[in-house]
Amino acid sequence: GRMVTPKLFFSPRQRQAPGLLRRAGACRRRGGRERPRGCGRPGPVPRAAFRKRYPPFTPAPANPQRVMHFAGLKAVGESVQKPLEYYKVNLTGTIRLLEVMNAHGVRNIVFSSSATVYGDPAYLPLDEKHPVGGCTNPYGKSKYFIEEMIRDLCKAEKGWNAVLLRYFNPIGAHESGDIGEDPQGIPNNLMPYVAQVAVGRREFLSVFGNDYDTVDGTGVRDYIHIVDLAKGHIAALKKLKENCGCKIYNLGTGTGYSVLQMVKAMEKASGREIKYKIVARREGDVATCYADPGLAAQELGWKAAFGLNKMCEDLWRWQMQNPMGFSKN
Repeated sequence: GRMVTPKLFFSPRQRQAPGLLRRAGACRRRGGRERPRGCGRPGPVPRAAFRKRYPPFTPAPANPQRVMHFAGLKAVGESVQKPLEYYKVNLTGTIRLLEVMNAHGVRNIVFSSSATVYGDPAYLPLDEKHPVGGCTNPYGKSKYFIEEMIRDLCKAEKGWNAVLLRYFNPIGAHESGDIGEDPQGIPNNLMPYVAQVAVGRREFLSVFGNDYDTVDGTGVRDYIHIVDLAKGHIAALKKLKENCGCKIYNLGTGTGYSVLQMVKAMEKASGREIKYKIVARREGDVATCYADPGLAAQELGWKAAFGLNKMCEDLWRWQMQNPMGFSKN
């Protein structure tokens, strides 16, 4: 969500302005120091202050016509340990959102789904026709159930349109270094953990298994730059204007990289050694997963533009500017 906001509300020139995105949520003073709020970290955007500081900003209309649903819990490993929490937050939260949308006549939604709905792949690359529902963890199941809810809603009630975006593995940060992923506590995703090891916050990376049938025995995933993902959401919003019914698209690059390949790429970007230890496999993980993104290219006009080096360079820039995260700056 933090990455999509600048795409919606700022001109290309503004998005390149040094420090603008850090201040984009409007700053508040605490102890004589300015601290970013809104786009850079959780919290409501104070609209009046935002417009005063940045007059070209266009606030969201009072009568929204479309909703982008990003909210939810999202860690595969954690979902295995806390399944009820994932079902409660992800499923109940979405039901409440859809009820409120219905009550206010808002019947267009872009939903952040996941490639985990495919489960253990029957074939690769994964296209949208691949069977779903054989999920290997509660996180993936929650996304699958939500997809089914939205599909049923679009069939049952006239006027509903939905674009379900099946993410692969978003990484990176905005190239300014002002917006990035700041996990609270121990990161559940690979690349934030790798970056924290590189910057010295953590001693080593735990690699979950090296006995998979892959190039080096570690899990292979399709990593996509977060800015490319944000652009995919803008393309999905445009698709909703066509009264498209319920459409589903993969958002990935079509290329898979192993955990150890990602470690080497981050070592190259950071110029630092990243220590790691091989540990047991993590429950809920699959060996290999990467996308066939052809349908999104064909129908949305969307294609990932950034490669692995760019993803790691941008992530490292953010990590260097925020070595202890936003809260410690």
